[in-house]
Amino acid sequence: MARRRRGRAVNGILVLDKPKGVTSNGALQRVKRLFGAAKAGHTGSLDPLATGVLPLCFGEATKVSQFLLDADKAYQSTFAFGVGTATGDAEGDETARADASSLTRHAVEAAISEFRGEIDQVPPMYSALKRDGQPLYKLAREGIEVEREGRRVTIAAFELLDFMPGECAHAVVDIRCSKGTYVRSLAEDLGRALGLPAHVATLRRTGAGIFTLDQALTMEQLEDIASQGGPPALDATLQSMELAITHLPRVEVGESAGYYLRQGQPVLVPNGPRDGMVRLAITGGAFLGIGEMLEDGRVAPKRILATQRF
Repeated sequence: MARRRRGRAVNGILVLDKPKGVTSNGALQRVKRLFGAAKAGHTGSLDPLATGVLPLCFGEATKVSQFLLDADKAYQSTFAFGVGTATGDAEGDETARADASSLTRHAVEAAISEFRGEIDQVPPMYSALKRDGQPLYKLAREGIEVEREGRRVTIAAFELLDFMPGECAHAVVDIRCSKGTYVRSLAEDLGRALGLPAHVATLRRTGAGIFTLDQALTMEQLEDIASQGGPPALDATLQSMELAITHLPRVEVGESAGYYLRQGQPVLVPNGPRDGMVRLAITGGAFLGIGEMLEDGRVAPKRILATQRF
């Protein structure tokens, strides 16, 4: 007999403004307790140093979490030139130092232009990627460095917003990139191109897929809502889980077709897309979940929601 989850059946997506100094999982567990939710998961880790957009999926929304994990991300970061660290960010021990006084805004802008588009990037040792079942950061803490294969990522936008010269120069940058991009590696590679050690001094995620900081709530705001109205009052802060997959074509079906989809059976969709994944909904009504178009014009259910509330 399946073990019953403790907590409320909460469904939807919360856009959290993750605070500095906590892990993504630590932030998730705090919010999950505030909601009293039975089931929740985050959509990709942010470093403890980082703040900003962290979508959290509750209940049935976990069925679309992979799409948020795979979505493009946006960041605003401050790169420090002249100091290198073991972790590539401000939390690591200093490993290199050089005078960056001669660095100019023009030189930084010229170097940045070479990092737009598709680039190969080597993941940092201080990352959650695994080697033989061990996270790389655990090996790094033991002083072990292993060879990592370069990965192709896409830098859709990389703009210099501000530059502060000095012995340790700072550049504020705006970045839009594909999943799996390490901003720490980007800072170090940019510094290397300029002949200087570099690291990430600050990092704030400004977007994840369709979600932005404008929709994000802080931990303090959530705690205030919960203190006034209890866990149920927090349900009003949730976003529709369908927002996570608005990039997929929307296919609407009638109530009878919806019934068969919920039973796990494909249904015919006249004039539907020829192939690919789609989001499914009852005509003029509830969001059903995710389907995949078949060659014969039918749509097969892939991730159907157990609730119609969202």
